[in-house]
Amino acid sequence: MPGEQGEAAVPEPLREALAAIAATPRLLVALDFDGTLAPQVDRPENARALPESRAAVERMLRLPATRVALVSGRSLADLERVSRFGRDVLLVGSHGIELRLDDPDDVVELSAREQASMAVLAEVLEQVAGTLDAVWLEEKPAGYALHTRLATDRRSRVAHLVALSEAQAEVEDLKVRLGKNVIEFSVRSTTKGEAVEHLRRSTKATGVFYAGDDVTDEDAFAALGEGDLGVKIGPGDTVADQRVEDPAQAAAVLTLLADLREQH
Repeated sequence: MPGEQGEAAVPEPLREALAAIAATPRLLVALDFDGTLAPQVDRPENARALPESRAAVERMLRLPATRVALVSGRSLADLERVSRFGRDVLLVGSHGIELRLDDPDDVVELSAREQASMAVLAEVLEQVAGTLDAVWLEEKPAGYALHTRLATDRRSRVAHLVALSEAQAEVEDLKVRLGKNVIEFSVRSTTKGEAVEHLRRSTKATGVFYAGDDVTDEDAFAALGEGDLGVKIGPGDTVADQRVEDPAQAAAVLTLLADLREQH
């Protein structure tokens, strides 16, 4: 039977929670991409959603009163490239700074002060990335991400410490986010929690399912309320309601959620 194998892979308490959220009148399914839909890879540009997760998402896209959104720290353009979903999937990039919703895309317009801060930030972080092997810099609409996934543990620690010290010394009101093998600097503050609230309002959702694996997803979990469901992927402290081990088990959860939602 469809979904039987996936259901067996989902613990009973989580199955019960999924049955409850699947019955909500208007469901929003909001998902992190890296480490949730897609396994973590050494080169971020090579990340792809697992086939089972993609199939579950595409099934839910065809259901009435059901919306799916990807909420990522990636830039919107990068998220579009790696996710490869159509326009029916709502996209939130750069932790909520960039949006692709039903309305025309929101555009980030930095103030003159923010543009000046971006220039200083770029100079500081380029110096850090240029002095350490396997450390590279990614530009985002309102900041930069310093990636250390391919670096040794020692070089990663050095890069994070030096970048944090230098950037905070040179740029006022700098926003910093620590992730897995990445440290992000932004001249404008947004969180995935704010993004979830924005999505809830824009879709008029009566219930939100959110799944994510990173430290930055904790803001989204914290934004959930009664009648919502948060699922943490992998280890680490969390305020999420439930937990699964990895993207493969997350795929089983999404498959079961699609099964249950189809019944409603």
